Amino acid sequence: MSVASQGIARPRMPARARPSRLSSALFAGKVLAFQARRTAIDLASGPPRHLASAAPGLSALVAENRTPLWSDPALAEQAFQRGKVQNLRRAARALDGIVIPAGQVFSFWRQVGPASRLRGFVVGRMLQEGCMVAADGGGLCQLSNALYDVALTAGADIVERHPHSRIVPGSAATWGRDATVAWNYVDLRFRPRQTVRLSVRLTGEELVVRLLGAAPGEGEIAAGEAAPLTEDEAARSCGTCDETECFRHEHNRPTAVLAHRTAFLVDEAWPEFEAYVASVHSDADVLGLPLDGGRWKLARYRWPTTGFGRTGDAALQALLRAAAIRRAGAQGSSRRRAEIEGARRIAQALARLLTPEVSHLVVAQSLLPHLWRSGHLGGRLYSVLMTRLPMVLLQARLDAAFAAHPDRPTLADFRAPAALAADEAEALAGAERILTPHAELAHLFADRAEPLAWSLPTPAPRPSVRSRRVAFPGPTVARKGAHAVRQAALALGLEVVTLGSELEGAGFWDGVRAAPPQGDWLDGVAAVVQPAIVEEQPRRLLAALAAGTPVIASPACGLPAGPGVTLVPPDDPQALIAALSALIG
Repeated sequence: MSVASQGIARPRMPARARPSRLSSALFAGKVLAFQARRTAIDLASGPPRHLASAAPGLSALVAENRTPLWSDPALAEQAFQRGKVQNLRRAARALDGIVIPAGQVFSFWRQVGPASRLRGFVVGRMLQEGCMVAADGGGLCQLSNALYDVALTAGADIVERHPHSRIVPGSAATWGRDATVAWNYVDLRFRPRQTVRLSVRLTGEELVVRLLGAAPGEGEIAAGEAAPLTEDEAARSCGTCDETECFRHEHNRPTAVLAHRTAFLVDEAWPEFEAYVASVHSDADVLGLPLDGGRWKLARYRWPTTGFGRTGDAALQALLRAAAIRRAGAQGSSRRRAEIEGARRIAQALARLLTPEVSHLVVAQSLLPHLWRSGHLGGRLYSVLMTRLPMVLLQARLDAAFAAHPDRPTLADFRAPAALAADEAEALAGAERILTPHAELAHLFADRAEPLAWSLPTPAPRPSVRSRRVAFPGPTVARKGAHAVRQAALALGLEVVTLGSELEGAGFWDGVRAAPPQGDWLDGVAAVVQPAIVEEQPRRLLAALAAGTPVIASPACGLPAGPGVTLVPPDDPQALIAALSALIG
């Protein structure tokens, strides 16, 4: 149902006057007085600060506003545009997810706080004395405009709202749906009539503000058709103003145009990802890694660090993660929780590298949901270094396997928090590209995937052997297909070379000639088998292929079908028996 127009009209604009040092000094004095007055009033009876909450009952769309982030293509304005987007990212973190109870007042500044550099805000454009000037926190009015618009649409009571002194062409002020803000005396305040949850997100191109409630909205307030702007109404910046004698004009102190940069925020050093980063990065780009693997002599993090404009690490957080994982053991929920919490801390530490000129990211999947939740991906294009199934699909696959085999408890030993899985799903949906050597993952993301070639080791090729010995890369756990391998070995009288930890309990291999390797694990092996339900890095399978040893694996292992590779369904003993029989008789 549509709500009739409330006749919102543009205010009458005062005649334009050139700012002077005296007028600016008087303006600054008035600001201080107004700020002191507002501070005193708010200390006595100010609005509350609302807290973020999952609030599952507040999911119906009440109102939505979408506005473009990059509204001025002029080269001279690039630095200010990036500064604005950075300020919107910072403010969105303070607003996204807060719940405003029915009848309580929302205050923009009570939630966002002062837009100072100490709090992560940077220089953007803001209106002051009728001019678009450079200022810390500039650009936040795009957010306050959007909030005012959704408040109107939702039928909220507007407690405080101030129109802009000039109108930026194409902005909400053109239709009289704007709300300027200036710390702390020029505020936007409204009172919703139903309890709502605020969602503030930045995509690569848009600022998206939503109000979510228990019941959907009934329509929107029509703004009507805007009249053309007069010369006095339109806002001007130094780039469009001819008043070059003005003391504030920027023609004598031009703002540097910062080059676009890509930041590579990485985790484990897969050789495929190393090769990709080496092929695409420039000497102006940024590299963020858990710690310098070369310096610490840790192969897991041995990323090449030369040829970047800036590098940074999260060494303390990475060492704490490693210690927590070691304490947790080789299997179980405590280990997974330690991995997730460690990745969150590393992501938080590396986010400091994301300065406003970083316009594109290449980010490790382990860090992705944490950077998404904290708002650092907003307003940027990003690609994902993908190592495993998305949490939602991974857990659904394990749930299905456990339902079929409830006697295998390791299939159900951990599930990620639902909010984290949802954050990862949203972040993956917004990714520009998915970078992975894993064939199953590449197929999952179709046209957005950029398949990378698996990196094969270079051992000396081996002659093919006729034996009844197979190797199982392990670890011995249900999700890696251990049960199917055991059944096939019993049915065919095979010897199994086991690699990795024994996680399915004592006596799992009873009745099977199974033992760890003595010397080279591929000696005398007729095939390497891994009918896994889930698998990330099939390094043992790649080593076998490089040595000329046949591989029998499930698609979950990420290898494409081809010479030397036989694909079988995951955890299917009959299919595995048939494939082994065809290979070794």
